[in-house]
Amino acid sequence: MAIPKPVICCCLILLACLLTAPGGFSAEENAAGSTAPGDGQKAPKLIQALVCENVVEGIPQEPAIVFSISRGKVSCYTFFDPVPANTFVTHNWYYRDEPSARIRLQLRPPRWATFSTIQLRETDKGPWRVEITDAAGLILKELRFSITD
Repeated sequence: MAIPKPVICCCLILLACLLTAPGGFSAEENAAGSTAPGDGQKAPKLIQALVCENVVEGIPQEPAIVFSISRGKVSCYTFFDPVPANTFVTHNWYYRDEPSARIRLQLRPPRWATFSTIQLRETDKGPWRVEITDAAGLILKELRFSITD
């Protein structure tokens, strides 16, 4: 039995309306598919954040709050679960309360771990902090640490 053309046309029109209806996709969704906060999406949940000597195969190594300058680098590791939609976080590094680095990192569903690393110079001894912020710039966590001899 053949389906009449008017029925096929009505189905196609209904399908087109459903695909283009408001709420199907957020107006704030960007080309990469990331959603901005405030669009009704749940925010990713930060489960773990720490400063460490290195991250190897996704696993933080030697977490601490005091690091020797001789190590040459420090990493900030963050783990989110769940991550409801593509989004990003930023690791904002501060040395003596002055901005030093701002590193934007992508998060993808359903869970995501990421990290950023800074290279240390002899002049970097002293107090540091990393602010982990969401896509809206809200601080999720602040980590303080020091670089010594």
